Amino acid sequence: MKRIILVAFSLALLTSGCKVFKSSKQSEAVAPQTETSTEAKVFSVPAPKTTVRENPVSDNMYATDKAVSMRSENFTMSSEDQAVYGNKSYFVIVGSFSSNENAGRFKQELVQKGFKPIVLHSETGYYRVCVDSFNDEAAARSRVQRIRVDYPKYADSWLLIKK
Repeated sequence: MKRIILVAFSLALLTSGCKVFKSSKQSEAVAPQTETSTEAKVFSVPAPKTTVRENPVSDNMYATDKAVSMRSENFTMSSEDQAVYGNKSYFVIVGSFSSNENAGRFKQELVQKGFKPIVLHSETGYYRVCVDSFNDEAAARSRVQRIRVDYPKYADSWLLIKK
């Protein structure tokens, strides 16, 4: 008789402490109310403004007075470029590529436009296409500004400082 009472008591404790029984009892007592709405919500987005620029070079689209971005990196260059540009500290960069082939193609485009570009291999793994180099920071900044005005396509040109 003691065994039956002990088994019944232990079953009662197990079932009262089990989460499965509690959650089913609670879900039956309080059913969550969900809000269903048949009304569709409509959002409208204004149409973009289209304007035609008469003289886009004079527009703010090509911000030539924008501050010149500068970055300091270690890089390598070919031995013939090293002989000519090795003592320079500031390099005007107009393109940066992860592939040497792409940098070479861009270099050829720049040669056709009258530049004398060189390709610098950066410590970050990128190939930087440089169109000019200087020892004086002010002269380098001035050249970046002139490139931005004369060649709006290269408005994102920047300065690379040799570490």
